[in-house]
Amino acid sequence: MYERFYHLRERPFALSPDPDYLYPSRVHQEALDYLRYGLETHAGFVVITGEIGSGKTTLLQSVLRTLDGQTTVARLVNTLLDPREVLEALMVDLGLDPTSKSKPLMLRDLARFLVDQRMQGRMVLVVIDEAQNLSAAALEELRMLSNLETEKSKLLQMILIGQPNLREKLNSTALEQLRQRITVSYHLRPLDPEDTARYINHRLRHAAVGAPLEFPREVTDLVHARSNGVPRIINVICDAVLVFGYAEERHHIDRHLTGEALQELEVTGVLPAAVAGTPAESVDLASRASASAVAAPPGTPAAAPAAAPVSAAQLAELRAREEEIQRRESRLQQRERELLEQRRVLTEEYRLLRRPGSIGRASAPVATPGPNPVSAGPPSTTRGPAAPLTQRATTPPPAYVATTGRAPSPRGSGAPVRETLWTRLRRLFLGLAEV
Repeated sequence: MYERFYHLRERPFALSPDPDYLYPSRVHQEALDYLRYGLETHAGFVVITGEIGSGKTTLLQSVLRTLDGQTTVARLVNTLLDPREVLEALMVDLGLDPTSKSKPLMLRDLARFLVDQRMQGRMVLVVIDEAQNLSAAALEELRMLSNLETEKSKLLQMILIGQPNLREKLNSTALEQLRQRITVSYHLRPLDPEDTARYINHRLRHAAVGAPLEFPREVTDLVHARSNGVPRIINVICDAVLVFGYAEERHHIDRHLTGEALQELEVTGVLPAAVAGTPAESVDLASRASASAVAAPPGTPAAAPAAAPVSAAQLAELRAREEEIQRRESRLQQRERELLEQRRVLTEEYRLLRRPGSIGRASAPVATPGPNPVSAGPPSTTRGPAAPLTQRATTPPPAYVATTGRAPSPRGSGAPVRETLWTRLRRLFLGLAEV
């Protein structure tokens, strides 16, 4: 939508976990180091937790793309499974068939596969995303699978990615044995204001074509206060800000525009309403107060900021604004189509006019046999000044008179006038009527 307006290759704040946009903040760099250490040392269990939208999946994607060809990866993303279904899902992802097999037979086939992989010098890595959804029995099943080992090393390495309540499950007394096998553990914390500013402008620079757009610090501070430093919420807010800026044709992002986008996100329910007294609410109120102070004439007393409920008139205004945005987009698309059509017509006219010999064939008259043909003399190499358009249209060329022995009949004489190719081209493409 706004990519062309802001000179972007793609949307910089898409919600997909694209590792190309991973910003190596302090906390994310530490998490990457912990993950790499766990993979290099072949640790039994690696646990990474973080709040919803903190970038866990993006971090995991970034690590998986760096693995060499000697690692076989089995990944589970749907974790609403019982213990037996966990085993079946692992076998399916590893290319094994668990159909109509008892659990002992499935464990035997899995053990044989792991041994074959180790003999080929390969490591098997099991990655479980959204691990907080696993029951205590399913987590215990994973611990039992980790018992598949040789005399010197484990045959399975496991990474558990989940939300903070995963740690609460692992701290229970029923999972004491599993907790003792966790060798690497890290919790992703939200971004601070400085990292939030760098994160936003890092994504803008990565998606830019040419000089990148940049959010000023007052805007990034407002975004951080409203998002609490969670990357996914930062993406939602910044994407809405760019949409609002595109709708209002604003090439520079300021705090007032950001405040309008935040208000729209709250009205539509994308973001919960800011609690009065929080930093986000105070910054937002300050933004609105400064905007109203600029718009008010001198001497007008400043009104105290108050949280007014959303009225039907405001909702109608928002709907009207959305319709206006849609109309603008339609007009822009129509204008682009018209420009493309004009360019096509001009290109075709130029091609016809520049075709070799087209002008000579169009301007040369058709020779009509006469009773006394007169041979024309050699063509002159010098040309006089060009005659006016009216003279060229009404005065017959000398070559025509010399060839035919007669002048063409005037327009009003009633004799039919033969239309040449050149006049037809002028009439069709250049819009010039005969005089």
